Amino acid sequence: MKLSNRLQTLHSLVSNDYQHIWDCCCDHGFLGVQLLSDNKAPLIHFVDIVPSLMNELEDKLTRYFPQDNNVEQHEQSQWKVYCLDVAAIPLDKHAGRHLVIIAGVGGDLTQKLVDDIHRQHPDKAVDFLLCPVHQQFELRSHLKSLKFGLINEVLIEENRRYYEILLVRNNRHENETSSLLTEVSNVGDKIWTPSCEQKKQVSVQYKAKTLQHYLRIHQGQEKQGKASEVKHVIDAYQAI
Repeated sequence: MKLSNRLQTLHSLVSNDYQHIWDCCCDHGFLGVQLLSDNKAPLIHFVDIVPSLMNELEDKLTRYFPQDNNVEQHEQSQWKVYCLDVAAIPLDKHAGRHLVIIAGVGGDLTQKLVDDIHRQHPDKAVDFLLCPVHQQFELRSHLKSLKFGLINEVLIEENRRYYEILLVRNNRHENETSSLLTEVSNVGDKIWTPSCEQKKQVSVQYKAKTLQHYLRIHQGQEKQGKASEVKHVIDAYQAI
């Protein structure tokens, strides 16, 4: 199955450096299935809280990716399916480096899930690949406060919607690789220095749309006689 531009971009940011990849809020599992097909990690974990989706996905995986659980060494990626809250994924039961993918949900929920996982597993080597639907500024600010390191960031447009994709690392691990990572910017850095004219247009349009969104909030708060809660956000984007 051909992946959408958003899922293709997420896929392109996944390296082969992980022992475990967790496709969280996976819905129909399209991204995880592609990672499984490409043998991106020894074990691909599919996680969603909707029982019907997980039952359907497990049936498909059993049919198209049969596995022998008695074999200890596998040349092909193996898989597991979980019907549970993403915050409860059992990272502690698996050794090695983990990649946790959370895409397609709001930035507030993304922030909560990252928070819960990070708090429960502070000493685990975990990277997060995040693609929130909204609240990008708030999510970035929170990641910055946690001292996460930025590995990569990408801005894309799909069906007239804009998506920021962030690949970050929990910087609790004082190793050489983590120390070389830059801190997460509240508004982004690399996404505003596009490599071609098409990407430049996307970034210009995205900045304008984002500013319009926060200006509407600001004006609404002023009309109600409230102090603006987003003036600092507007200032940050205008400074780009």
